[in-house]
Amino acid sequence: MTTDKPLPGDFLSMHYAVPFVLDDGASRSLHFTLGELQSRMRLDSPCGLEVDYTRTMMGFLLFNPAPGHIGMIGLGGGSIAKFCHRFLPASRMTVLEINPHVIALRSDFQVPPDDARFEVLAADGALYLHTQAPRYDVLLVDGFDPDGQPAALCSQRFYDDCLAALPDGGVLVVNLHYDHPDYPLLFERIRRSVGGNAVEIVTLEKSNSIVFARKGAPISPQALSLAGSLAGLDARARAVLKPELARMLWQMKNLDTGDDR
Repeated sequence: MTTDKPLPGDFLSMHYAVPFVLDDGASRSLHFTLGELQSRMRLDSPCGLEVDYTRTMMGFLLFNPAPGHIGMIGLGGGSIAKFCHRFLPASRMTVLEINPHVIALRSDFQVPPDDARFEVLAADGALYLHTQAPRYDVLLVDGFDPDGQPAALCSQRFYDDCLAALPDGGVLVVNLHYDHPDYPLLFERIRRSVGGNAVEIVTLEKSNSIVFARKGAPISPQALSLAGSLAGLDARARAVLKPELARMLWQMKNLDTGDDR
């Protein structure tokens, strides 16, 4: 467990929801309640992406197929973190997780130990961005608690801090609940932070929407290459991601028609 590198302050002394693990012999899942799945791992493929929105979040490869440093807020069961660690060996990754009980389960979900290119920090993601001024080529925001997305991870200041953490051309990826009543407001806040340079991709199950925002160069679906985004991956990872990235490209090219809704 990585708890020796917290932010200044005593946030670790606060009370956090305790997740639980369900194991059916073929898969292992992380929950805060029985009605909400946080993460799922197949025991015979621990680095896989079993929940559809995780494959959509990997769509950042369309914008940057070889990021030097990936930041992520929200560890959960570590699906995306493990996939990036396994299949993007040239990328360094830093995961910020506020809940020490979630971090304590990293071995249950075979999250790799910290090393030169991977680390999990016990940190309040919003406070860390605001006070530590990190730099990431790609920043993934997937932080939820039993009540949904914490207010600190969807304020205008937070999204502005996300933008500040990116270089020109950097990509912000945010997982939102598509049917939440505040969804339009949150999407508009992200758009405001990047001057409108954002696109929403509704997941196959239509329960989540992944927002991709880029700092600087306008997002142009015509300039994105499916083959280029997959070129650095091995055959296994390409097979996992190719259908979803192809769907994303189609959806982006048809946003004006309403066919994606």
